[in-house]
Amino acid sequence: QVQLVESGGGLVQAGGSLRLSCAASGSVCRIDDMGWYRQAPGKQRELVAGITRGGNTNYADSVTGRLTISRNNAKNTVYLQMDSLKVEDTAVYYCTSDVWTTTWRHREYWGRGTQVTVSS
Repeated sequence: QVQLVESGGGLVQAGGSLRLSCAASGSVCRIDDMGWYRQAPGKQRELVAGITRGGNTNYADSVTGRLTISRNNAKNTVYLQMDSLKVEDTAVYYCTSDVWTTTWRHREYWGRGTQVTVSS
């Protein structure tokens, strides 16, 4: 069994910063791609940022230059540094990881989400 646990969400004023973390634990052998998605009220879930095991990144146009994804492969952890936050960044943020388990099964896992609220 594999678990992803996010942390670091909260309430911040517009222009402020937050850092999200997501740690994978359990029967993890190796993690390939990792990423962050978000879902605002009444909207579909959308990709925010992704990162390969080798460190290649991609971002949604709306967050480029403000949010930075990174990872620590030794800790099975992915981070999202969020700077210059805007009210429209308010959403539940979910991490995802493409995991090979210790029994060499391969599937995508999701965290339960962490709330980010940006006030004006």
